[in-house]
Amino acid sequence: MLRLGTSGHVVSSYLAPLVAPGTLGLDTVLALESCRCGSSLATRAKPLPSIDHGTPDLVIDLTARATGQAAPILTLEFCGESTLPAGVTALLAGDRSPELAARLDGVAVARARPMLSDKFWLSRTCNDLLAGAISLIVQSVARFFAGKIEPIAEGTRPRRKNGSFIRYAVPYFFKGAVNRAVQKIQQRRRPFYWQVAYRLIDGPGIAEAGKLDGSPFSVLPDDGERFYADPFVFEHEGRHFLFVEEFPYATGRGVVSVAELGDDGTFGVPRIVLEEKHHLSYPQVFARDGEIFMIPESGSAREVVLYRAVQFPDRWVRDTVLMKDSDFNDATLLEANGRFWLLGTERYGFGSASDTLAIYSAPSLRGPWAAHALNPIAVDHSAARPGGAIFRHGAKLVLPVQDGSRAYGGGLGLMNLDQLDDSDVRFSPPRPICPGPAWARAGIHTLNRAGRVEVVDSAG
Repeated sequence: MLRLGTSGHVVSSYLAPLVAPGTLGLDTVLALESCRCGSSLATRAKPLPSIDHGTPDLVIDLTARATGQAAPILTLEFCGESTLPAGVTALLAGDRSPELAARLDGVAVARARPMLSDKFWLSRTCNDLLAGAISLIVQSVARFFAGKIEPIAEGTRPRRKNGSFIRYAVPYFFKGAVNRAVQKIQQRRRPFYWQVAYRLIDGPGIAEAGKLDGSPFSVLPDDGERFYADPFVFEHEGRHFLFVEEFPYATGRGVVSVAELGDDGTFGVPRIVLEEKHHLSYPQVFARDGEIFMIPESGSAREVVLYRAVQFPDRWVRDTVLMKDSDFNDATLLEANGRFWLLGTERYGFGSASDTLAIYSAPSLRGPWAAHALNPIAVDHSAARPGGAIFRHGAKLVLPVQDGSRAYGGGLGLMNLDQLDDSDVRFSPPRPICPGPAWARAGIHTLNRAGRVEVVDSAG
């Protein structure tokens, strides 16, 4: 209700007389997990008071049992089921993907694929599902009142396995415990690890080929006390500079560092050029009007800041706070159609930071920045979080986008930007970047290029 009200809608509420069936097992697990994880979005709460603002234009039915309404009815499906407990049961049974659907008078009109950031604790899984469900409602309502809502294609529903919640929850828990133990053994030396790699090429690269082939990448070495990630390469006065997130394990907080390409075709050891009291990453560097700027990610500080180089590449100052009070991740800049645009993922308290695409625009670089009327644009673990600067391929603008279907950092795709204006935003489905001999990793997480220098990074 809060997010709908903030968007300018007048919201009434009505308490359904019956409780959704099949909640006992999930309620019990959530109560047990609350000692470790705290309260979940799925934890039973006090009902909202009934508020009547008159005849509605749209009914949002969270019970899937509303009838006899004069207005259109919007309902939700969780993993093909009409209630969250049934959807979680289907998810635990292993026969459904974490997919949500919105239906308008029974017709599918929107879909969400939340990223499950923790597949061990069910309370956190429910947080991810319900955070995605809230964003899906907000998205559907925005498109409904903008006259942009339309039917979407439906796939064949898998047949549900027979069995209760507890039947599937117990083996799910033990499987998760084993996976956790294996991960801790594998990560004994470091809690997590990323690597940046680069190569010098002439002609087409990954963006054109759609796969990791061609000449091999060279790893940017680290000393084992830190990792490097989120590479952006910037060409200035004939020299190439590699900006990265540097993450020292000792501090547990990312900083921005830079290395210069030497005459021998290798990058030296990165040195720190920007540090704050909060985590910094994704250092997108660009030039405009004779000056050089950077917009790093600072979502943990709930702000997006424009930095300006006063002595490139080593000295930067805070130029303008572009956005406040927003957990906005991997802000990616585009200048098009006479406006400036920021594309990134936005988290609203709970849920993943990688699955909800939001877009902001401004008449000038320094703002003022305003949210797109159709935000959130998408809720999708494989088509939301940017993985590099937008580039042009032929007549198309292309956004590298992270694929979190398997895990965070599990892959990257390329989405054509088909429409971007105040009235609508449309992307083509992402084309996955396929593995290849140039980089022997499971997948890449970031892709950027400047001139002959192409850079990527990977988890592990």
